[in-house]
Amino acid sequence: MNRRLITSLAAPALATCLPAQELGDTWGTEHAEAAYYRVVELPLPRELCLEAGSFCVLPDGRLAVGTRRGEILLITGAFEEIPAPTVQRFATGLDEVLGLGYRDGAFYVTQQTELTRITDRDGDGRADRFENLSDVWGFANYHEFAWGSPVQPDGSVTVVLGLSESYYYKADYRGWAFRITADGRSIPIASGIRSAGGVAPNEHGVMFYAESQGPWNGSCSLKHLRPGGFMGHPVCFPAYDLPLGKELGPTPAVPKSQSRLVTECERIPELVPYAVVFPYRKMGQSITTFRVDDTEGRFGPFAGQLFLGDYSLSCVMRATTELVDGVWQGACYPFREGLGNGILACEFSPKGYLITGGTNRGWPVRGNRSYVLERLEWTGATPFEIERISARPDGFLVTFTLPVDPASAGAPEHYRLLSYTHVFQQGYGSPEVDRTTPRVTAAAVAADGRSVHLVVDGLVPGHVHEFDFTGVTDRGGAPLVHTKAYYTLNRIPK
Repeated sequence: MNRRLITSLAAPALATCLPAQELGDTWGTEHAEAAYYRVVELPLPRELCLEAGSFCVLPDGRLAVGTRRGEILLITGAFEEIPAPTVQRFATGLDEVLGLGYRDGAFYVTQQTELTRITDRDGDGRADRFENLSDVWGFANYHEFAWGSPVQPDGSVTVVLGLSESYYYKADYRGWAFRITADGRSIPIASGIRSAGGVAPNEHGVMFYAESQGPWNGSCSLKHLRPGGFMGHPVCFPAYDLPLGKELGPTPAVPKSQSRLVTECERIPELVPYAVVFPYRKMGQSITTFRVDDTEGRFGPFAGQLFLGDYSLSCVMRATTELVDGVWQGACYPFREGLGNGILACEFSPKGYLITGGTNRGWPVRGNRSYVLERLEWTGATPFEIERISARPDGFLVTFTLPVDPASAGAPEHYRLLSYTHVFQQGYGSPEVDRTTPRVTAAAVAADGRSVHLVVDGLVPGHVHEFDFTGVTDRGGAPLVHTKAYYTLNRIPK
């Protein structure tokens, strides 16, 4: 077999492990979702054993894939209407590529131990120059994942570093985030990371990262990588005594376990609240990479929103964020389940497809395919969905993808709300605590039927506000595809 060019063949399912029994149906809407977003498998050769860890789309339209097995693969034909891809190995011998970008003829590759710039100087289609841009962080355990952002306009890459074994600090700068410049300077951004997933700009161009449930994290969340910020896990504090750590300033106060995040944020100015909480199992169990839908409507009615993968539940979700009183917050929404394996990577293509890939090796995962590359395609039919939720001083503005039925959407009793938070603690995760039941007292439907202003009695700052829109229909009487949404209310707008 030509090792540089792997002929594309249909690949049968290679199921080597079954999902855990607890990983059941997420939202129970897979068949309804399929009418609007189909899952298309890209046929790949059996011998490829593809475990995608990162993607980027090249200027010539090819899809570049960084893999857990340490390769960079270049795929031609991934975005054709009927995909018949061919695969070329560009580079091998790397170490779990969980960040991949491309700029000015060079790949920027985040692997476990360094950020590497890789080029093909002689133009033969294979990497022949490997430049170490940064390896300031240490490495002591396989479970010390390093995730890298896409290359930014200034040529920099943001790298977030998980803890040792996801719990401990056994090597330098574990639990920290750095911005690595194009000339190799390593600038510390924040500390307190536990077990990161993806890192990328949000829909407003501000750098965020995905955090997993665990110690000091009651549920998965999206967090703002605020310069100088502390993300909540104090085990990484020894790095403040290292040369680069001192650039971030003094060590923050140690959080009080068994507290609440909103309370500790008042006591510790460096502490950054979760921007969007993904309630455990109701939404993701281990959220990973996220990307902004920049397809200008070719992927449907959610242009400009965040789309996130989840490893455990093999699903894709949506999120929207907004800045209120200087603090980021926002909502998450179900989108599409039923994907083939645990999602580690996703990327939009200019033609309007969302490419997804990952693995089922390492932890329980619902999708039982070992090696699969899939893309989500919009069928052209607009689903009746919650398009976004935004905070208002007296409640929320809910926007829908299609006009609502004024009678059903104008009835306050058709909206059910639950609020809760999590214990901010050193122990693993948290149940939902401090529950309240805010009440919708008025629902004003806009003239075009696309939005409803909800006046809510009992808003709780610092709480997730869980919405149930079961009673709302569109003008034809059809229900929503997904009736649940979750808004993290850090601040009530003034």
